[in-house]
Amino acid sequence: MRTDSPLATQVIPSPNHGERKGPRPDLLILHYTGMESAAAAIGRLGDATAEVSAHYVVLEDGRIVQMVPESRRAWHAGASAWQGWRDVNSRSLGIEIVHPGHLDGALAPYPEAQVAAVTALTQDIVARWSIPAARVLGHSDIAPERKDDPGETFPWAQLAAAGVGHFVPPVPIRDGRFFARGDAGQPVEALQAMLALYGYDVPVSGSFDARTEAVVRAFQRHFRPARVDGVADASTITTLRDLIAALPAKEAPAP
Repeated sequence: MRTDSPLATQVIPSPNHGERKGPRPDLLILHYTGMESAAAAIGRLGDATAEVSAHYVVLEDGRIVQMVPESRRAWHAGASAWQGWRDVNSRSLGIEIVHPGHLDGALAPYPEAQVAAVTALTQDIVARWSIPAARVLGHSDIAPERKDDPGETFPWAQLAAAGVGHFVPPVPIRDGRFFARGDAGQPVEALQAMLALYGYDVPVSGSFDARTEAVVRAFQRHFRPARVDGVADASTITTLRDLIAALPAKEAPAP
């Protein structure tokens, strides 16, 4: 196996991959490993009994390991969806970032060398595959009830400034009307419709249920990380509105 990216310095093949199905990859999904060490994470991603894998692993010091050829379907997304597409593995490339994850509810910052490596790798991948900015996502975006990664300390704004991903300045948090679990009505339905328009897998029911709360929390982790609580306050809703308005026509959400 040869590296697809010139930035990968090592190949550690994983047996966990298969044939792609459907459209060519147009999603790039970022994860954290959530394990105690790089060795443990790479060991699991290469374990046939674990049935998980990713195309790349980025270590804390910035080294990049490739584990699955980009042409193959890695098993990183699990049960997930984006813009109605549910076989995300077939349509995506996956990057695992070595990081212990949320420990006791807190998420440590990512090392600068690692962020620089992730930035360079994602720049390379999106350029070669012509991946639209709004399709560079976190695992929590596509699996909001199951996953929290790469989390609220991942520097999405820094990545966007380097030309990768879609981002707008979050609207400052302020007092005002908000929607939370148990609320219902047309305003909640409008919120759900906006989230679904952007790509999130959320029912447009008018009921602020557990799924909606999880999707709002995932949105906040990515786009309004100052407070991640699943409550759709004015800051969250306005940031979502601005994000949709800032989409180039060619990247506007479509089925």
